[in-house]
Amino acid sequence: MTAIEWASLFGLESITVPARTRLLEEGSIARKMYIIEKGALRIWLNKNGNEITSQFFFEGKLVTSLESFLSLQPSDFCLETIEESKLFVLDKITFDELMRNDTNFKEWFQDYILDRFLYYSKHVLSFLRDEPEERYIHLLKTNPVLLERVSQQDLASYIGITPVSLSHIRNKVTGK
Repeated sequence: MTAIEWASLFGLESITVPARTRLLEEGSIARKMYIIEKGALRIWLNKNGNEITSQFFFEGKLVTSLESFLSLQPSDFCLETIEESKLFVLDKITFDELMRNDTNFKEWFQDYILDRFLYYSKHVLSFLRDEPEERYIHLLKTNPVLLERVSQQDLASYIGITPVSLSHIRNKVTGK
């Protein structure tokens, strides 16, 4: 079952949120998980006044500051919409009930956790192994939707460079 099918099955609340709305602040405890029906979100952290994007999420994905949500500890991340987004809201109490009482949901969530782990492993490996230009070219090949739906500033912070450096890399790669 997909995340949106789970949301519909359990009759989760649906909300529409404008672009650039923070759903979670760094230092707050994540008590809600969101399933994206339409729109896009990013999870990011503040490093010395600079926003560092950790991941982008689009339709059909589940998003929260997972470590905070599961441990009820303050989040290291901010969660923000980057487009107007229609979201289903799964609160911590309902989540805990589902994990205790619904084997199918628990198995589905475990698959989700594995998927997130694999994503982060590849992302960290890319920062250890690849130069920014290689990370950009990899995104062009594997996730071109980012280039269409994400601002240059957010994309640059995700790759680990400044917007000016991203502009130079884009010009070099496209031959301009």
